[in-house]
Amino acid sequence: MPVGELFRGGYLSLVVGLQLEDGREVVVELRPPAPRLAGCFEVHRRLYEAGFPCPQPLAGPVALAGFIATVESYIPGGDRFPPSGRTAEPFASALAALVAAAPAVSDVPSLAPNPPWTAWNHAEGGLWPWPDDRDIDLNSVRGPDWVDLAGRAARSRLERARPQPVVVGHGDWYTNNIRWAGHELHAVHDWDSLIAESEPVVAGLAAAVYPAVQAGSEATVEETAAFLDAYAHARGRNFSAAELEECWAASLWVRSFDAKKQFATEGHVRSLTPAEAHERAHRADAGNQAETLDPRP
Repeated sequence: MPVGELFRGGYLSLVVGLQLEDGREVVVELRPPAPRLAGCFEVHRRLYEAGFPCPQPLAGPVALAGFIATVESYIPGGDRFPPSGRTAEPFASALAALVAAAPAVSDVPSLAPNPPWTAWNHAEGGLWPWPDDRDIDLNSVRGPDWVDLAGRAARSRLERARPQPVVVGHGDWYTNNIRWAGHELHAVHDWDSLIAESEPVVAGLAAAVYPAVQAGSEATVEETAAFLDAYAHARGRNFSAAELEECWAASLWVRSFDAKKQFATEGHVRSLTPAEAHERAHRADAGNQAETLDPRP
């Protein structure tokens, strides 16, 4: 039984830290029901059992008052960045270790559908999927044209990718969900954001956002390139030229989705610029759409 509350917060879900009678500290999370949560919890459990640094899953997922509840151990402390700061290598190596340790997609319940910021291949109709944190149809919002072009270029390039094996990855790999103890990975959180995707897409999504502490502080083009190099080194195999283009297309998708949502809700864009969109589209070999995004007069 709980004897005290440690904290209360959350964004898309309610997260409560509790002190139990036996002295243990746990985290209870409640979020709206979604079939994919069963797969997320199973992957989380298996990664913990494999020794990956993450909270221990203790109970759930179970229905509770119209929500889905889970309980996990509380891991306090840790820093947003290792001593190397925004340097890509530690973040890339940690993600590669997660992918390598994760179970096969076929061995766990479905993780579909992917969260919207990763869902370049959604089946909702229109270019943009419905955001999970806003009640708005992004496809009904006019402009900015260059953001729509960027999202379309990213999606088009990924649609023509050759079929590849699908792996389990973390779809929200950035500082809010990762903690470090010196140079060592302390704990990874937000296991609701697991995805089943090709490895280039998993790496490309993370490479675009890993150092962000707020909108506008995401990875530069150079930092994304360094992340992809470090990820390939950590997994012991270089990306092919086509795979690397898919990484860049995924990086453009997540940044353009965030930019579109920012424009729809705030009236301006913070997470992408036309010049950066052009460069990412160019590196993705997005064809005519990359040229349309050319920021030069």
